[in-house]
Amino acid sequence: MAKIGMKTALVEMDGDEMTRIIWQYIKDELIYPFVDLKTEYYDLGLKYRDETDDRVTVEAAEAANRLGVAVKCATITPNDARVEEYGLKAMYKSPNGTIRGIMDGTVFRAPILVKGITPHVWNWEKPITLARHAYGDVYRNTEIRVPGPGKAELVFTGEDGKEIRKTIAEMKSPGIIQGIHNLDKSIESFARSCMNFAIDRKEDLWFASKDTISKIYDGDFRDIFQRIYEEEFKEKFESLGIEYFYTLIDDAVARVVRSKGGFIWACKNYDGDVMSDMMASAYGSLAMMTSVLVSPAGKYEYEAAHGTVQRHYYKHLKGEETSTNSVATIFAWSGALRKRGELDGISELVDFADRLEKATLDTIEEGEMTGDLYLISSLENKKKLNTLDYIKAVRKRLEN
Repeated sequence: MAKIGMKTALVEMDGDEMTRIIWQYIKDELIYPFVDLKTEYYDLGLKYRDETDDRVTVEAAEAANRLGVAVKCATITPNDARVEEYGLKAMYKSPNGTIRGIMDGTVFRAPILVKGITPHVWNWEKPITLARHAYGDVYRNTEIRVPGPGKAELVFTGEDGKEIRKTIAEMKSPGIIQGIHNLDKSIESFARSCMNFAIDRKEDLWFASKDTISKIYDGDFRDIFQRIYEEEFKEKFESLGIEYFYTLIDDAVARVVRSKGGFIWACKNYDGDVMSDMMASAYGSLAMMTSVLVSPAGKYEYEAAHGTVQRHYYKHLKGEETSTNSVATIFAWSGALRKRGELDGISELVDFADRLEKATLDTIEEGEMTGDLYLISSLENKKKLNTLDYIKAVRKRLEN
């Protein structure tokens, strides 16, 4: 049959380890046979990031802003062990953090629900969407290892030369210091993105931080959210019968566990990183959560919420069989293709994305799944498939 055409290219950001292997499987089995795929390709694998001194990550993010839609594979954020393993020139920052900083967007993460997989939190009846701020905090930090006693200070020097100076601590011994920051403009964009998303979904919006301890930093988030809500969104929320409210992060955790779901939970960058993984696991699997970065300018980047599946990659290198869940990565591709189709007015591409997602879930609900889901599925007649065979099973249903 004739392949579905595209007008504008997607930005394709390749990645690392087992997800890089899956990335190619998905293209070969589920995309190329059906779509005349156009992409602007960027290799964000760790080796090439090192070769380009991480310039490729910046170029990929700039391309996403230019073309409007990107799809990204999971990537490694190196630590000391990774620097040694790959012989890196530097311990590069998180690629996701770099991309989020350049696009200045908000990450929305939501579980993929499927029959036979019951959430570990039994009362969760609806998806909870985690809205994660995409700028600053520990992802744009500066750190110092202090060799011995001394004074640690926080200093701001204005353009007029005036200083604001505060003592962080009188260090009595070796230790560590970390500096983080954020911008009012970015927080305002975060608040607007969350509130617009809540209106689109017609769902309540929660925002949580720890302003009782971080009175200035977290307090700024709280105040900006409240101001944006009062000035721009209150009437819209009330007309739809939805609610915005602020609470402490520890109170929010308790409320979330007791809830039935069906709302949007906005968190600061690090809080959102941790809580989205917790929710993905509680809903069934880390590989069953979508992630989309939405910028204030209406640019989109789709990816899976999980990592590079390092353990399975090492098995793959040894020639051992793996059974790695590819659902969230498939949904990253379907999400990007759907958005490209919507923006370019290609209904066939939108329809293909819908069919790809249906085939992916139908495969699981008809009893064929990867090992992580096999262990937790309540279906009676189920079969564990390896990594590639699951993708081929999806292709069979997609062809039908």
